[in-house]
Order: sequence, then C-alpha cells, then structure tokens
Amino acid sequence: MGQPRLARNVKLFVAVTFNNKQLYELIKSILKERFGEVDTLSAIYEFTYTQYYAKEMGINLQKQILGFEKLIRPENLLDIKLITNEVEQQFSQENKRQVNIDPGYLSAAKVVLATTKNFDHRIYLGKGIYGDVHLRYRGNKFIMNEWTYPDYRDMIVIDFFARLRKKYMKAYRKMRD
Repeated sequence: MGQPRLARNVKLFVAVTFNNKQLYELIKSILKERFGEVDTLSAIYEFTYTQYYAKEMGINLQKQILGFEKLIRPENLLDIKLITNEVEQQFSQENKRQVNIDPGYLSAAKVVLATTKNFDHRIYLGKGIYGDVHLRYRGNKFIMNEWTYPDYRDMIVIDFFARLRKKYMKAYRKMRD
C-alpha cells in the first residue's frame, strides 16, 4: 500500500490578458502585492489565437505571463484563482471584464491551470475551481494535450515555461537537499 506524501512546492504563474496598458500595469502591481516578486516574464504578445474574449474585452488584446519568485503549495491554487477572480471583478465595467487573469503553477512534470469551467479533462479542486494539466514535461520538452490552448502551443509561451522551469528546478534541488 502506498503511503500519502505531501507534494513539493510549485512555481506560481499568472497569465494576464488586457487591452489597456495602464490598467495592466496597475493589475501587475496588485498581483505583486498579493503574490510577491516576479522573477520571470514572458514577452508581451498579441492575443490573436481566438475571439473568445472579443465581445467582453474588445479587440487588440495583449497577454503576458508573470512567474513569481516565491514557491507555493499546489493546493493553494484554488484560493489564488478566487483572488484573481476578485481582481477581475474589481475592474469590470458594466459586467464586462477589462482584464482576464489566469493563475496556474509549474512543477517539475507539468503546467497546471486553474479554471471555473468543468470539462472531462479537468479535476475539481473545490470552491467551484477546477485544475487542468495543460502541458506535460517529458524527455526534456513540453508536451501538449489535445485541449492545450493555442497560445500555450506558441514558442513565446513555451520559451517562458522553459525559463520558469529552469528557475523552479534550481529551487527544487534546494528543497531536496
């Protein structure tokens, strides 16, 4: 019989989709207040992969992913998603979000996103939040799933996760020692 073991701490990241650079800078400062210093940033990229947010947030959307220095417990992801939902709501206008904030974490073997939407490949974490293993890490590379979002397949994002994983693995080795 296997014995339960606590999971190791993981690397928090938050993806922010926006169309107002000033608002984004404010959101970024709020996220830093809540989650600590950022040690890894993706490039800011045009979010043209889908029109999913266009009706609510407009066009000319951009996105950036922030990786936080401090490691977190993986079970804290659901509360972090609730916090980011509150921030989205705080800046909504006429029931429309001005910014989309998607938290997740990176471990040695995977990238997990938090979501409020249930599908067959997601597991319930609690409090209305689901977890989605979005990318897997095997054979020294990230492996996509059939449900992996289009931008998470892009080299801009894969490069970000590769850099984030290097920082995580350095911290991971220290945790083991």
